[in-house]
Amino acid sequence: MRTPIRRATLALLCACMYSACAPPIRPTVAPQAAQQRMEEFWEDIDPSEREDLFHGVGGRRHRPDPEALYEALSKDTTGFSDGYDVVDPSGLEWSVKIGDEAQSEVAASRLVWVMGYRQPPVYYLPEWRVRHEGRVLSEGPARFRPKLPELDNTGTWSWHQNPFVGTQPYRGLLVLMMIINSTDLKADNNALYEHRVNGRRERWYVVKDLGASFGTTGILNPKRNDVDEFEEHGFIEEIHDGRVEFAYRGRHQEILDDITPDDVRWMCERLARLTDRQWRDIFRAAGHTPDVTARYTRKLREKIDEGRALAGGASRAAGAQGPARPARNP
Repeated sequence: MRTPIRRATLALLCACMYSACAPPIRPTVAPQAAQQRMEEFWEDIDPSEREDLFHGVGGRRHRPDPEALYEALSKDTTGFSDGYDVVDPSGLEWSVKIGDEAQSEVAASRLVWVMGYRQPPVYYLPEWRVRHEGRVLSEGPARFRPKLPELDNTGTWSWHQNPFVGTQPYRGLLVLMMIINSTDLKADNNALYEHRVNGRRERWYVVKDLGASFGTTGILNPKRNDVDEFEEHGFIEEIHDGRVEFAYRGRHQEILDDITPDDVRWMCERLARLTDRQWRDIFRAAGHTPDVTARYTRKLREKIDEGRALAGGASRAAGAQGPARPARNP
């Protein structure tokens, strides 16, 4: 019995350490400027307008060829999941992540995108081939992300300080992270992109590395892509002083301090618009079986119903951005 207790104690100490070292939580621009720039972060769309959730933001034209032989440019074994940078026969480069996070990242990206948030194209291949150090290898499940010439990764952004802190879409995205059990809320997993289209340049604020999701939350090696753990994990623990306390045990819990029942309902009302087909396509895109898809969808709908039922003031309209609200420091 001592080992679980020690792990729990260490996790608590780590959480306190992360909170103590975290920067203040504040917007980097005035509220009016944040609203003017909102499309860099979030589009006010009806989720039903995102029809092709199987292929996602990249559509059919950017999907990887499962029959191609990819050439490895480099291999990374330093993170939780191993990965490659590869090039396909056409000369297009790809970032590839293999292992458990491949499925969870694709499903999470589809769900974030259908809620209106910016995402790069990502795809799932159950098997593929790569030439690495002179050998042709058959690899298993992988997340493929194309390095498109019109979409440049230019850096990272922080949950604590960015233009959108205090806005409804920002708080709604944090709620969505709780719904999918995204446990690694750190700046390194957020990307700034420059998107070039029709001679115009756009900046995108993207939550990019979403693989640490759809399992449990925690700091010490939480489970990813684990439907059993996902079904057992809680969502909302209590409402205290008008703020929601989540069953979240991951990094940077302080950024959740200002979430209200209205914020939870705002996101859950949007999620409730998804059709059965959309839910199936989200998880089919990640290679999940119909049985696992049904289990994930059932649990997600339970969370959505729980969020919609929260007591409190009148809920904001599901499409409204709402005024920016001053953020509290941890």
